[in-house]
Amino acid sequence: FRLGLEKCAKVFLVISKQFPLESRQNSLRTQPSANKLRLPVRIGKKNKSTNNMASAQVQSFDIMKQQDQQHQLNSIHKHHHHHEGVPLESNSPEPIDEEIYQVEYKHPLEHVWTLWYLENDRTKHWKDMLNEITEIDSVETFWSLYHTIKTPAELKIGCDYSVFKKGIKPMWEDEANIKGGRWLVTVSKSAKAELDQIWLDILLLMVGQNFEYSDEICGAVINIRNKSNKISVWTANGSNEMAILEIGQKLKILLHLQSHSLQYQLHSDAMSKFNSGVKSVYTL
Repeated sequence: FRLGLEKCAKVFLVISKQFPLESRQNSLRTQPSANKLRLPVRIGKKNKSTNNMASAQVQSFDIMKQQDQQHQLNSIHKHHHHHEGVPLESNSPEPIDEEIYQVEYKHPLEHVWTLWYLENDRTKHWKDMLNEITEIDSVETFWSLYHTIKTPAELKIGCDYSVFKKGIKPMWEDEANIKGGRWLVTVSKSAKAELDQIWLDILLLMVGQNFEYSDEICGAVINIRNKSNKISVWTANGSNEMAILEIGQKLKILLHLQSHSLQYQLHSDAMSKFNSGVKSVYTL
């Protein structure tokens, strides 16, 4: 898991040199959906822990990138080229347009994910407050988005972030969710750094396919509330005990949640009791 985290972080550091944070923030702010919904965007903030963790590996990654580009350029020189009707030999000094042959590094995710944002507005129905923001299809897209929008700890009371596989809505009633449930952890209002770290680690585990039963994962939700904050991982089949327990145990161990209680609740119970007195099927 940690190696996967470092790999993701080092990729982001490389692309961040080519696309400065300010330009990515401006790009997001110009999207109609972001302006209309007032999507919470961070201004001039970077994740120092992520940068420090990956800094030692960036140089070797850059060297690999340069070697790959040089290999492609060398292969181009090995063939005859024509420039204004004149054939060029392999030893021709004709410069190669590096911009044309620039290698684009993208690391696609196993699944495409969707970021949803719920902005608290008491004048609207819950479904009208829930808005689909953007898709996440690569490591680069993930880190660019994560470093652009506000962290969960910076959100207003009543707001949610949800990240679900494409085509699945963060609703109990969705066809992919209705027979499932969620692993739920509650985080104290004062533990802001812990809240952000748990959320990030869950996303990395989830989009990186780090669960044995990753196909059972539908998505994750973070709820910013008055008394305490909640983070949940939603699964598709509430009767698949083996998958549910594997996912829960991995969350407990890898996220260092020994001091927290992890509870698995069925969506059907939550819907019938409206979050009041919902019994947990499993507790870790």
